[in-house]
Amino acid sequence: MMEPENMMEEPLNSEAMANESPAENRPASKKEVIEKLSVLAENPETAEKQDLENLKQSFYKLRKQEVDKERSEFLQNGGEEADFKPSVDEDEPEFKRIMGIIKEKKNAIAAELERVKQENLEKKQNIIERIKELSESEDVNKVYNEFKQLREEWNEIKVIPQNMANELWKNYQLYVEKFYDMLKINNEFRTYDFKKNLEKKTALCEVAEKLADEPDVISAFYQLQNLHQEYRETGPVAPELRDEIWNRFKAASTVINKRHQQHFEEIKEKEQANLDAKTVICEIVESINETEIKTFAEWDNKTNEIIALQAKWKTIGFAPQKMNNKIFERFRAACDEFFKKKGEFYKQVKENLSTNLEKKLALCEKAEQLKDSTEWKETAEKLAELQKEWKKIGPVAKKQSEVVWRRFIDACDYFFQQKNKVMSSQRSEEVANLETKQAIITELEAINDETPIEEAIAKVKELQQKWNETGHVPFKEKDKLYKSYHKLIDKWYDSMRKDISNRKLTSFRSNINAGDKSNNLYRERERLERAYQNMCSELKTYENNLNFLNISSKGNSLLSELNRKVEKLKADIELTLNKIKAVNEAINNKN
Repeated sequence: MMEPENMMEEPLNSEAMANESPAENRPASKKEVIEKLSVLAENPETAEKQDLENLKQSFYKLRKQEVDKERSEFLQNGGEEADFKPSVDEDEPEFKRIMGIIKEKKNAIAAELERVKQENLEKKQNIIERIKELSESEDVNKVYNEFKQLREEWNEIKVIPQNMANELWKNYQLYVEKFYDMLKINNEFRTYDFKKNLEKKTALCEVAEKLADEPDVISAFYQLQNLHQEYRETGPVAPELRDEIWNRFKAASTVINKRHQQHFEEIKEKEQANLDAKTVICEIVESINETEIKTFAEWDNKTNEIIALQAKWKTIGFAPQKMNNKIFERFRAACDEFFKKKGEFYKQVKENLSTNLEKKLALCEKAEQLKDSTEWKETAEKLAELQKEWKKIGPVAKKQSEVVWRRFIDACDYFFQQKNKVMSSQRSEEVANLETKQAIITELEAINDETPIEEAIAKVKELQQKWNETGHVPFKEKDKLYKSYHKLIDKWYDSMRKDISNRKLTSFRSNINAGDKSNNLYRERERLERAYQNMCSELKTYENNLNFLNISSKGNSLLSELNRKVEKLKADIELTLNKIKAVNEAINNKN
């Protein structure tokens, strides 16, 4: 019985095993890329295709980072996007020269390997023809030594064209077995060879079985390939043992193949999860509306968010190979669009700086004209208006900002210092105002849930009017008092809003109970259920986005906005569920 050529599954392409080199192994500079390529150029036959591709990608990514930095500096210095031209890359000629050397050497090596394969193919074909002739010899024993020599020559010949290997091996085994079958008077030699071949194939089975415990799945797979090559090169065993020894070797091979396949299935699942995570990040960046960003601080906050998302992107890992570049291009395009809009904003701001400076200098002159006035109230109001106007103007150039602001505020401070000297007698009045406002806070604290709503509304309005009519308090007590007051006001209004919400629900119940048609109730319930499902779906989307957006909430307006939307949706869902319940009750009552 002939033994199968090779039951191994087709090995996976190494390019499918990794899309990119790990971040920690990437060169830090183009010089380092060239140095590594120079080393590979000395022994190009050892250079893996993926390693060369990774170094090539690293070189052009590093070059892109240089160009991006030059563009950023050019734009920050007032340059126009259309006028930007990157500097000449001095490293690129050397990089291309070394890559050319490697390519030429590898092509030469490949050509030489192909020539050797063809030469070996002819040699093995000649050996088969000679064994065929020997198997037809009348006196096989006389040619046995030549037969053994031919087998040794066969085993010494290694690489041949892969597409011919299986057919060639089958023909070889056919005539080898035919030769052995012709050894009628020399069974001792035949039995001896069968025994030695069985010992060698048994040893190969044992090695293959131990590979099941090899922690490196990839290494085990390639070691098994070598074992199959040895198995093919080993002669036949006794006919009655051929199936048994082959089935043992095949069973060990199946274990390794399954581990190998499972390994890449796990990689595929992980890459898909990475693609989902990166898609969410892309959606977050794409959802940013640059037209709503109006100030430098807002741009800085958004920029920090983008940088945090870029950092998170780097920690996620690779997506499937066919999508890895596409999802990265999508993310880069979204980031580029954001920074393009940011550049346009800064350009527009720069054009306004000169105009803003002129306006602020005019306010400085007005403040300086008012600083010596003794019309305390009227002048204070005018200066307050000037300060409000100042805030509306917008920024000026950084180098002039402090100077012009100091000039303006010095004039204002001078007036108020003079005013404070005159108004020192009013301190006692401020203390009295403090006591009045503290009493107002005490009265607000006394309003609780047991207070009738109409009475509570009237009381709160009365206390608010009294608070507004009460004059200034000592400055150091102002903020603390203000926070206490507004905390109570906000708390009371929150309670009032809940009461109003309950009233609306009660009104809804009254309206549906007053209806006289069940069909209207069914339609209303269907509408509410559709709204409920839509809100649940929208809530799930927001919660997924929050899970992926794992960055600091400090100064993160995007995260705060998502949280507010989630809370609002939860409240709307609860109200909708209550309305559905009310409709069901009304339907049951009518039935």
